[in-house]
Amino acid sequence: MAPLPAPTAASAFLFLSPPRRRSHLKPKLKATATILCSSATAGPGSPTSTPSLSDQLEPLSRTLLHDKPTPADDRPTPEPTWVNPSRPKPTVLSLRRHRRRSPSAHPSSAPLQPLIRAIRALPEDADLAATLDTFFPAGSPPSPSDALLLLNYLHPSWRKSLSLLRWLRALPDGAFPLDTIFFNVALKSLRAARQWPHAERLALDMLDAGVPLDNITYSTLITAARRCRQFTKAVEWFERMYASDGVLPDEVTYSAVLDVYAQLGMKEEVLALFDRARGSGWKPDHVAFAILAKMFGEAGDYEGIQFVLKEMREVGVKPNIFVYNALLEALGKTSKPGLARNLFEEMTAEGVEPNARTLTALAKIYGRARWGRDALQLWEQMREKKLPADNILCNTLLSMCADVGLVAEAEQLFNEMKDPECHDVPKPDKWSYTALINIYGSNGDADRALQLFAEMLESGIEPNIMSYTIVIQCLGKVQRIQHAVEVLKTGLERGLKPDDRLCGCLLSVVALSSRQEMDMVLASLEEVNKNLVKLIRMLGDAQVSVDNLKAELKGVLNAAGPEVRRPYCNCLIDICQNHGFPPHRPREVFHLAQTYGLYSKLHSRKDEEWSLDLRSLSVGAAKTAFDDWMKTVSERLVQQKALPESFSVYTGSSTHKFAQGLASAFAAHLEQMAVPFHPSESHVGSFISSRDDLVSWLQMSSLSAIVAG
Repeated sequence: MAPLPAPTAASAFLFLSPPRRRSHLKPKLKATATILCSSATAGPGSPTSTPSLSDQLEPLSRTLLHDKPTPADDRPTPEPTWVNPSRPKPTVLSLRRHRRRSPSAHPSSAPLQPLIRAIRALPEDADLAATLDTFFPAGSPPSPSDALLLLNYLHPSWRKSLSLLRWLRALPDGAFPLDTIFFNVALKSLRAARQWPHAERLALDMLDAGVPLDNITYSTLITAARRCRQFTKAVEWFERMYASDGVLPDEVTYSAVLDVYAQLGMKEEVLALFDRARGSGWKPDHVAFAILAKMFGEAGDYEGIQFVLKEMREVGVKPNIFVYNALLEALGKTSKPGLARNLFEEMTAEGVEPNARTLTALAKIYGRARWGRDALQLWEQMREKKLPADNILCNTLLSMCADVGLVAEAEQLFNEMKDPECHDVPKPDKWSYTALINIYGSNGDADRALQLFAEMLESGIEPNIMSYTIVIQCLGKVQRIQHAVEVLKTGLERGLKPDDRLCGCLLSVVALSSRQEMDMVLASLEEVNKNLVKLIRMLGDAQVSVDNLKAELKGVLNAAGPEVRRPYCNCLIDICQNHGFPPHRPREVFHLAQTYGLYSKLHSRKDEEWSLDLRSLSVGAAKTAFDDWMKTVSERLVQQKALPESFSVYTGSSTHKFAQGLASAFAAHLEQMAVPFHPSESHVGSFISSRDDLVSWLQMSSLSAIVAG
């Protein structure tokens, strides 16, 4: 029998005592945890589906093409903390933090002003011992209140805070009793400066010196680790806090640990900890609910977001601007624009004034959903109420205008940003220019895109790589290949370092160029990526074998990022088709890409229907994939194997105003081949055919081929 796995650090904490009984919450938490885990355990497709060869080869692609690990794969696993299960533990939550003195209780700092001025005059890394010895001669140590005042005044300078603490610790035994509060103040200084190694070392010094750590110490350490993105360290110190005697988490600690668990992707631990804390009497604050909303949003869990809203109503917490912002951002990731609009209306009805972050989240949602009418309403509402705007919001609005095709509105906002007398909006930056260039580029207005690009250079705003990519792509679409090459040369002269996306853009320009212009683009591309140019020339040479082509293509794809590998293959297939390369090359590239798992999940086979999804392909790649699909169907017909009753092809139908859909190009291809596929009346962007019609066409095509031969 295989040994049981060792308990994780989180599971050791969760098994300390049984969870509370809340009949109205427990089923919902369990259901939510199930939803969160369902994506990891769901099986592929329906039982009646038969995976295609490319789908079966997808796992094999990981051994053929290496990939960069995700941040989650690099994240170290926390070391488990042993906890004695037989030892009774106190209640989880301490609802009382340490008392803090009122401002009137603080002594006056007037006697210390000369010392404070002397310390401030010293360099940041200076040792304060000599200055302190002068002000506090031997036998006259500072009082505890004076020491606290000095530590508070030195809070912005963590080096001086540590120097003062070292001097206090070096005083003769009994001259100055160091209490936990002095270390806590120094730890807060280190937290503010994001000096996690020093903070942890100071906490370990406290343990070695026998100075007790209270809940403020642990909370400061946990929040410092979280702020420095040392999430595993935060979990480690939380577990150490829970294992200590008499020190219990409080509301600040729980909010911090919930966020840490969420950042680590430990969703079940978040739900269990939230449930246990509620059972101990904790009333979650706005921070805790915002953390939960963000976590559910990252998971795309709409039910989880509804759980947050219900819990807030149950505990009587009225959402503030931070919670609303977190919920709106979460709804944006769940593709629920209607719910986001309703939540925004509820927010304004409750009298909560939206800020720039609120409007930014809503603008992103409307832009992704292509909600032009709602985007215009948001636009008018902002202008009427003169709501606050920053660069992020204005740039998001410009991007939204690009998504929904609001050219005039984008130009109006951009002109207001450039107007020196308009103080309600910020001045345009490189992202503002890039967003408007993208609008002109998507609209095919190359002249205005170039004009704005030149204005950007004249204004002293250095274009980013996205600006160059958009301009080059726009010029390529309108067949202004010479200008596209000149823009690239300008960027290279100004120190531009092309990335994978720009190389992909240049590949698309090669596909769109004429035979005479192709060499000019390849010469420019060779300065950026020699291996891509070598591969293109190999594709055009009929004498190059498939094995040599496979080795070169594998090298090019391994050198590129995973997100551009399929677009690269799309462009290579387009180049083969548009420039008269050997006729077998497009299908060879397509099959090699299938071998590497780049064209997986295009086919879906059910007993009653076969379908082909071409939405992620270019025009040339879509034609190649369809022709290859028809060849497969023809082979099954020759082998007298069963075929489904219907066939469907999905090209999609973008609602983007500037989108150049695949549907029209594919329809022309069907008409040219006289294939009996016709547009579906019920699903826009779909083409359907019956088995009888398709079999009849395949038989006629085979007969025509025999006659022609």
